[in-house]
Amino acid sequence: MSNGDVFVGEVIGTAILILFGAGVVAAVVLNYSKAKDAGWVVIAFGWGFGVLAGAYTAAPLSGGHLNPAVTLGIAIDTGDWDQVHIYVAGQMVGAFLGAVLCWLVYFAQFQANAEDEIAQPTLGIFSTAPEIRNPVANLITEIIATVGLVLPILAFGLTEGLGQSGTAILIVAFLVVGIGLSLGGPTGYAINPARDLGPRIAHAVLPIPNKGTSDWSYSWIPVVGPLIGGALSGVVFNAAF
Repeated sequence: MSNGDVFVGEVIGTAILILFGAGVVAAVVLNYSKAKDAGWVVIAFGWGFGVLAGAYTAAPLSGGHLNPAVTLGIAIDTGDWDQVHIYVAGQMVGAFLGAVLCWLVYFAQFQANAEDEIAQPTLGIFSTAPEIRNPVANLITEIIATVGLVLPILAFGLTEGLGQSGTAILIVAFLVVGIGLSLGGPTGYAINPARDLGPRIAHAVLPIPNKGTSDWSYSWIPVVGPLIGGALSGVVFNAAF
């Protein structure tokens, strides 16, 4: 795959992922949305379908990593680092663009939200936050949850036919749903540095009314935790398989 194909594929695929993922959170959180208060299960499936749509779209161009932790795990396993920076750049740009698209879709709801007597907070639509602020515990949660994503992804490559048939992407989508339902409660399961950082930056710069001050004190955890998890997955997979 050429550098151009990889970059474009990751931009488009990650943008679709964030459009669906941030979009389902906006649908559940914002007032005047038909999905208001639909709940955590809806959010988990929305993110899973975002992975499904984004990865299938990007796969012909880049393989559909959509996640620096996945890219890092694959690089450690294979020893091929040549295009890692291209993947990560595409993922970050795509995540930012996906957040902008989500804002445009829910523009009227964001405007109406600011006019409510009790406005809904908006940072959580774009990025993750822990239910209990404990940096060590939060970091461990993100590491373990990311291993739960990246290690199976690496193992799927050993099953003949999954990649060629495209079934692996479907399985990964359901894997993300499972992680959200089982491991997402403590921190909101970033499991993807681009998924959290790109939309967090978008939230900071977009003209969202009454959005408050962005909390950057936590922002390193959903970046560092998944990267550690991805690296551990690559090391363990390379040693065990």
